[in-house]
Amino acid sequence: MKIKACLFDLDGVIVDTARYHYIAWKNIANELGFDFSEAQNERLKGVSRMDSLDILLEIGQQKIELAQKNELAERKNNLYLSYIQNMTPEEILPGVIAFLDELHDKGILIGLGSASKNALSILNLIHLTAKFNAVIDGNKVSKAKPDPEVFLNGANELGVKPQHCLVFEDAQAGVDAARNAGMHVIGIGQAENLKNAEFVIPGFEDMNFNRLRSLYF
Repeated sequence: MKIKACLFDLDGVIVDTARYHYIAWKNIANELGFDFSEAQNERLKGVSRMDSLDILLEIGQQKIELAQKNELAERKNNLYLSYIQNMTPEEILPGVIAFLDELHDKGILIGLGSASKNALSILNLIHLTAKFNAVIDGNKVSKAKPDPEVFLNGANELGVKPQHCLVFEDAQAGVDAARNAGMHVIGIGQAENLKNAEFVIPGFEDMNFNRLRSLYF
């Protein structure tokens, strides 16, 4: 077995934009008259904006018309965009740049597979765009994770078969999407939140090519 490409989710893997999503959704929940906890927010990780809103409304036991849903989704995105405009490279999670550089040096292709429609803007803000051979974001897919579309599109753009791709994900929906794509997957975070990942690591501080080779080559 040989890994020829690594695909990364963005939020919570490359940079901690997850907290900005949470603050924005919590604001929307409070507007609707209920609270929204960080534990409940785990269900939204890796999920599209409209599907996240549906989950939020389910948690708050709210039923609203489609027009209002669209308005709330737009308002949430505007809040989120206002939060991330001041992001800098200092917000890249520890160990990420060194690992990406090592993959590049070893000839491993690098792709991004994110449900976020703002992924490219964030990569530009944190000066990481040039490190990716392919960027598949919410503007390039029609199906949200756990559907495998985002990762299959990434593999296709990189010219690599799914079985030779390794995905790094911090969300259960993303782990399931990678599995559904027939790819290998390493979870980032806590094992109890990432069922069916082949391995789970807390972050990239201790991840390097030698460790990757010992696991997959």
